[in-house]
Amino acid sequence: MLINNDFTRRAIVHGQQTEWIASPMAGVDRRMFDRIGDEVARATSIVRYAPDSHFSPHVHDGGEEFVVLDGVFQDEHGDYPAGTYVRNPPTSRHTPGSAAGCTIFVKLHQFDPDDRTFTRLDTNRVEAVPLAGHPGVQVVPLYHDDRETVNLERLDQGTTTTFGDPGGCELLVLGGDVLVAGEHMTEQSWMRLPQHDGVSATAGDSGAAIWVKRRHLRGAVLKTGAFAKEDFGL
Repeated sequence: MLINNDFTRRAIVHGQQTEWIASPMAGVDRRMFDRIGDEVARATSIVRYAPDSHFSPHVHDGGEEFVVLDGVFQDEHGDYPAGTYVRNPPTSRHTPGSAAGCTIFVKLHQFDPDDRTFTRLDTNRVEAVPLAGHPGVQVVPLYHDDRETVNLERLDQGTTTTFGDPGGCELLVLGGDVLVAGEHMTEQSWMRLPQHDGVSATAGDSGAAIWVKRRHLRGAVLKTGAFAKEDFGL
Protein backbone atom coordinates (compact mmCIF):
# COMPACT_ATOMS: atom_id res chain seq x y z
CA MET A 1 0.00 0.00 0.00
CA LEU A 2 1.31 3.44 -0.98
CA ILE A 3 -0.20 6.66 0.44
CA ASN A 4 1.56 10.04 0.10
CA ASN A 5 4.84 8.20 -0.42
CA ASP A 6 6.59 10.83 -2.57
CA PHE A 7 8.59 12.82 -0.02
CA THR A 8 9.61 15.40 -2.64
CA ARG A 9 6.04 16.71 -2.74
CA ARG A 10 3.88 18.59 -0.24
CA ALA A 11 1.12 16.41 1.26
CA ILE A 12 -1.98 17.40 3.23
CA VAL A 13 -4.81 15.34 4.76
CA HIS A 14 -7.78 16.71 6.69
CA GLY A 15 -8.16 13.93 9.23
CA GLN A 16 -11.74 14.64 10.27
CA GLN A 17 -12.80 14.35 6.61
CA THR A 18 -10.99 11.02 6.13
CA GLU A 19 -12.76 7.68 6.50
CA TRP A 20 -11.88 5.23 9.23
CA ILE A 21 -10.34 1.95 8.03
CA ALA A 22 -10.55 -1.13 10.22
CA SER A 23 -7.31 -2.68 11.44
CA PRO A 24 -6.84 -6.45 11.87
CA MET A 25 -7.75 -6.01 15.56
CA ALA A 26 -11.45 -5.64 16.42
CA GLY A 27 -12.30 -2.18 17.71
CA VAL A 28 -9.15 -0.50 16.37
CA ASP A 29 -9.59 1.79 13.32
CA ARG A 30 -7.21 4.07 11.40
CA ARG A 31 -7.11 7.21 9.32
CA MET A 32 -4.05 6.87 7.09
CA PHE A 33 -1.95 9.94 6.24
CA ASP A 34 1.14 8.39 4.67
CA ARG A 35 2.11 4.75 4.28
CA ILE A 36 4.63 2.49 2.58
CA GLY A 37 3.78 -1.16 3.18
CA ASP A 38 0.83 -3.23 4.30
CA GLU A 39 0.32 -4.23 7.95
CA VAL A 40 4.05 -3.90 8.61
CA ALA A 41 4.61 -0.42 7.22
CA ARG A 42 6.31 2.91 7.46
CA ALA A 43 3.14 4.74 8.45
CA THR A 44 1.68 7.97 9.79
CA SER A 45 -1.91 7.61 11.02
CA ILE A 46 -4.64 8.56 13.44
CA VAL A 47 -5.62 5.41 15.36
CA ARG A 48 -8.87 5.03 17.33
CA TYR A 49 -9.29 2.44 20.06
CA ALA A 50 -12.86 1.54 21.05
CA PRO A 51 -13.43 0.88 24.77
CA ASP A 52 -11.79 -2.38 25.90
CA SER A 53 -9.92 -2.83 22.62
CA HIS A 54 -6.23 -3.67 22.32
CA PHE A 55 -3.52 -5.04 20.05
CA SER A 56 -1.67 -8.25 20.75
CA PRO A 57 1.81 -7.97 22.35
CA HIS A 58 4.35 -6.91 19.74
CA VAL A 59 7.85 -5.54 19.21
CA HIS A 60 8.45 -2.25 17.39
CA ASP A 61 11.33 -3.14 15.10
CA GLY A 62 11.30 0.35 13.55
CA GLY A 63 10.13 2.33 16.58
CA GLU A 64 6.85 4.03 17.44
CA GLU A 65 6.11 7.70 18.17
CA PHE A 66 2.67 8.92 19.22
CA VAL A 67 0.59 11.70 20.78
CA VAL A 68 -2.58 10.86 22.73
CA LEU A 69 -5.35 13.05 21.26
CA ASP A 70 -8.23 12.03 23.52
CA GLY A 71 -9.07 9.42 26.13
CA VAL A 72 -6.41 7.37 27.91
CA PHE A 73 -3.98 5.08 26.07
CA GLN A 74 -2.67 2.17 28.13
CA ASP A 75 -0.05 -0.54 28.09
CA GLU A 76 1.79 -2.56 30.71
CA HIS A 77 4.08 0.42 31.35
CA GLY A 78 1.35 2.85 32.40
CA ASP A 79 -1.63 5.04 31.53
CA TYR A 80 -1.18 7.95 29.11
CA PRO A 81 -3.89 10.66 29.13
CA ALA A 82 -4.67 13.08 26.31
CA GLY A 83 -1.68 15.36 25.74
CA THR A 84 0.95 12.66 26.39
CA TYR A 85 3.87 12.35 23.95
CA VAL A 86 5.59 8.95 23.75
CA ARG A 87 8.56 7.50 21.84
CA ASN A 88 9.10 3.73 21.95
CA PRO A 89 12.40 3.01 20.17
CA PRO A 90 13.31 0.01 18.01
CA THR A 91 13.31 -3.33 19.90
CA SER A 92 10.75 -2.01 22.45
CA ARG A 93 7.78 -4.23 23.25
CA HIS A 94 4.30 -3.61 24.67
CA THR A 95 0.61 -4.53 24.58
CA PRO A 96 -1.31 -1.35 23.67
CA GLY A 97 -4.99 -0.78 24.35
CA SER A 98 -7.55 1.34 26.15
CA ALA A 99 -10.19 0.42 28.73
CA ALA A 100 -12.21 3.60 28.16
CA GLY A 101 -11.23 4.20 24.51
CA CYS A 102 -8.79 6.70 23.07
CA THR A 103 -7.45 8.28 19.88
CA ILE A 104 -3.75 8.71 19.08
CA PHE A 105 -1.62 10.19 16.30
CA VAL A 106 1.11 7.64 15.59
CA LYS A 107 4.20 7.25 13.41
CA LEU A 108 5.68 3.79 12.87
CA HIS A 109 8.99 2.52 11.44
CA GLN A 110 10.59 5.98 11.22
CA PHE A 111 13.41 5.74 13.81
CA ASP A 112 17.13 5.38 13.43
CA PRO A 113 17.62 1.60 13.89
CA ASP A 114 20.20 2.30 16.61
CA ASP A 115 17.96 4.60 18.65
CA ARG A 116 17.18 3.24 22.14
CA THR A 117 15.81 6.40 23.78
CA PHE A 118 12.41 6.18 25.49
CA THR A 119 10.35 9.36 25.96
CA ARG A 120 7.25 9.77 28.13
CA LEU A 121 6.08 13.40 28.47
CA ASP A 122 2.71 14.69 29.72
CA THR A 123 2.50 18.07 27.98
CA ASN A 124 -0.30 19.10 30.36
CA ARG A 125 2.37 19.35 33.07
CA VAL A 126 4.90 21.36 31.06
CA GLU A 127 4.65 25.14 30.79
CA ALA A 128 5.05 26.52 27.28
CA VAL A 129 7.72 29.20 26.83
CA PRO A 130 7.81 32.04 24.28
CA LEU A 131 9.60 31.13 21.07
CA ALA A 132 12.38 33.66 20.53
CA GLY A 133 11.85 35.84 17.48
CA HIS A 134 8.27 34.63 16.99
CA PRO A 135 5.77 36.90 18.79
CA GLY A 136 2.56 35.10 19.75
CA VAL A 137 4.15 31.62 19.59
CA GLN A 138 4.86 29.48 22.66
CA VAL A 139 6.65 26.15 22.54
CA VAL A 140 6.84 22.94 24.58
CA PRO A 141 9.97 21.01 23.47
CA LEU A 142 9.13 17.32 23.09
CA TYR A 143 12.30 15.74 21.67
CA HIS A 144 15.59 16.72 20.06
CA ASP A 145 18.60 14.81 18.74
CA ASP A 146 21.01 15.12 15.84
CA ARG A 147 18.36 13.76 13.45
CA GLU A 148 15.12 15.58 14.35
CA THR A 149 13.36 18.13 16.53
CA VAL A 150 9.78 17.70 17.79
CA ASN A 151 7.76 20.46 19.50
CA LEU A 152 4.26 21.35 20.60
CA GLU A 153 3.75 24.92 19.38
CA ARG A 154 0.88 27.15 20.48
CA LEU A 155 -0.16 30.15 18.39
CA ASP A 156 -2.15 33.00 19.88
CA GLN A 157 -5.28 34.24 18.11
CA GLY A 158 -4.40 35.83 14.75
CA THR A 159 -0.68 35.06 15.06
CA THR A 160 1.17 34.59 11.77
CA THR A 161 4.33 32.51 11.66
CA THR A 162 6.18 30.25 9.22
CA PHE A 163 6.82 26.52 9.11
CA GLY A 164 9.44 24.65 7.10
CA ASP A 165 12.99 23.37 7.33
CA PRO A 166 15.84 22.42 4.98
CA GLY A 167 15.43 18.88 6.33
CA GLY A 168 11.65 18.77 5.91
CA CYS A 169 8.78 19.57 8.26
CA GLU A 170 5.53 17.95 9.41
CA LEU A 171 2.50 19.47 11.16
CA LEU A 172 -0.57 18.11 12.94
CA VAL A 173 -3.22 20.47 14.32
CA LEU A 174 -4.09 19.32 17.84
CA GLY A 175 -6.56 22.09 18.66
CA GLY A 176 -7.96 25.30 17.28
CA ASP A 177 -7.45 26.10 13.62
CA VAL A 178 -4.89 27.68 11.32
CA LEU A 179 -4.77 28.89 7.70
CA VAL A 180 -1.69 27.36 6.04
CA ALA A 181 -0.85 28.04 2.39
CA GLY A 182 -4.53 28.61 1.63
CA GLU A 183 -5.62 25.44 3.45
CA HIS A 184 -7.93 25.78 6.46
CA MET A 185 -6.47 23.24 8.87
CA THR A 186 -8.62 22.19 11.83
CA GLU A 187 -8.15 19.52 14.49
CA GLN A 188 -6.51 16.36 13.03
CA SER A 189 -5.41 18.16 9.85
CA TRP A 190 -1.91 17.05 8.83
CA MET A 191 0.66 18.52 6.44
CA ARG A 192 4.09 17.26 5.36
CA LEU A 193 6.49 19.72 3.75
CA PRO A 194 9.43 18.39 1.72
CA GLN A 195 12.98 19.56 2.26
CA HIS A 196 13.54 23.30 1.74
CA ASP A 197 9.79 23.99 1.49
CA GLY A 198 8.12 26.60 3.70
CA VAL A 199 4.66 27.99 4.38
CA SER A 200 3.05 30.92 6.18
CA ALA A 201 0.45 30.07 8.83
CA THR A 202 -2.11 32.26 10.61
CA ALA A 203 -4.02 31.05 13.67
CA GLY A 204 -7.80 31.46 13.85
CA ASP A 205 -9.95 33.16 16.47
CA SER A 206 -9.24 30.54 19.14
CA GLY A 207 -5.54 30.19 18.36
CA ALA A 208 -3.98 26.85 17.51
CA ALA A 209 -1.97 24.04 19.08
CA ILE A 210 0.28 22.26 16.58
CA TRP A 211 2.58 19.23 16.83
CA VAL A 212 5.65 20.04 14.70
CA LYS A 213 8.50 17.79 13.57
CA ARG A 214 11.51 19.20 11.71
CA ARG A 215 14.68 17.91 9.99
CA HIS A 216 13.52 14.26 9.79
CA LEU A 217 13.07 13.94 6.02
CA ARG A 218 16.69 14.31 4.99
CA GLY A 219 17.45 11.49 2.57
CA ALA A 220 13.86 10.24 2.33
CA VAL A 221 13.10 8.83 -1.12
CA LEU A 222 10.14 7.69 -3.20
CA LYS A 223 9.69 3.93 -3.06
CA THR A 224 7.25 1.92 -5.15
CA GLY A 225 7.50 -1.35 -3.24
CA ALA A 226 8.22 -2.51 0.30
CA PHE A 227 9.90 0.02 2.57
CA ALA A 228 13.67 -0.05 2.98
CA LYS A 229 16.29 1.79 5.01
CA GLU A 230 16.03 4.88 2.78
CA ASP A 231 12.38 5.37 3.79
CA PHE A 232 13.42 6.15 7.35
CA GLY A 233 15.18 9.33 6.27
CA LEU A 234 18.62 7.81 6.87
